[in-house]
Amino acid sequence: MDERKRATRSLQALNFFMADMQAGIGPFLGVFLQQRGWATGAIGSVMTAGGIAGMAMTAPAGAFIDHSTRKRWVVVITGICTVLASFLILYSRSAYVVTFSQVATAIAGATIGPAVAGITLGLVRQRGFNAQNGRNQAWNHAGNLVGAGLSGWLGWKFGMAAIFWLAAGFGVLAIISVLSIPEHAIDHRAARGLEAKQDGDGKPPGHAEGFRALLRHKPMSILAACLACFHLGNGAMLPLYGMAVVGAGKGDAAMFTAMTVMVAQAVMILASLIAMRMAARGGYWLVLLISFLALPLRGYLAGSFIEHWGVWPVQALDGVGAGLQSVAVPGLVACLLNGTGRVNVGQGAVMTVQGIGASLSPAIGGWLAQILGYRVAFFILGSFALASVALWVGFAAIMRPACAGTPDPGERDEGPRA
Repeated sequence: MDERKRATRSLQALNFFMADMQAGIGPFLGVFLQQRGWATGAIGSVMTAGGIAGMAMTAPAGAFIDHSTRKRWVVVITGICTVLASFLILYSRSAYVVTFSQVATAIAGATIGPAVAGITLGLVRQRGFNAQNGRNQAWNHAGNLVGAGLSGWLGWKFGMAAIFWLAAGFGVLAIISVLSIPEHAIDHRAARGLEAKQDGDGKPPGHAEGFRALLRHKPMSILAACLACFHLGNGAMLPLYGMAVVGAGKGDAAMFTAMTVMVAQAVMILASLIAMRMAARGGYWLVLLISFLALPLRGYLAGSFIEHWGVWPVQALDGVGAGLQSVAVPGLVACLLNGTGRVNVGQGAVMTVQGIGASLSPAIGGWLAQILGYRVAFFILGSFALASVALWVGFAAIMRPACAGTPDPGERDEGPRA
């Protein structure tokens, strides 16, 4: 096995183990705080505080990753901070401490994402990014699936505290995985999208474009707006559905929350591999359209069936939307900004704008549920994605050519490996 194959396998292991480390207690936060007597509005506000902090950090984090030649250590340090911040929730009931923990976790998570994308691009270059990113996401969803299953079982057997220790264990394995990637195997120029810069464009080869180029990039702006609307509805759905069913006495807190994650992540594994194939053959436009259409249907089903069995259709649709986007969004951004030297800034900028929606969603959903009830909240949240569909279809003449992508010939030889 050559060095590149060893490096990409370590990268896939990193994506598997960072899944449970990156978000700490993650989707279990809502039911954990609910058991401590918190109201849905307050829980949503705490989640929103974390979302806003993460949103504010994604673009600066992307700029830092573009310039850094120590991308592996960025993952190590932010991973440790995420685990430590999550433990604060376990040992304190203070609203200030819980909010600080969520802010710290969100900032670390916002940094890890562009770092792993940069490492991936640096290892396999632009031509191999679509295929490798698809495999990364499949392994990441598999890690979420295993982590959620273990979290649910450990939480049911030993109490919610066991979930924190599991996240810490995954964190150690993630650190070992990223340090197993040889630093010299990462091309840091390719990692920021400079490999395609050619002479004759008025700039020397390898010259990064200014930040204003991102603001003038119309396809990037349309993509960001669509994702913002989508995540405004999607962000609160998973924790809110768990609280709705558990609050109605129709499911165990730890086990049902684990089930919401496991069903979605199982579907995401398949969806990410399908997205990789669809993008290689026809580009990213249809992949993203399908992902946007999944949310209105999910909101309708969530509001219609607040039952233990409802987790299957509701979270399967979450898996479709999130799984397709996990491959299409980073791949499309890398394709659109190839040659600019600002790929990771672009990844961060898109994450920032979609983070506006994701950070506001828990607060909006929490207060809607508290005032109007869970059913109405789900219907309203699901409807936000209709704006994404309208924008995506309305600007199809611009976005279809932009989403054409670059087929990776390696996909035909190797096929998907999850």
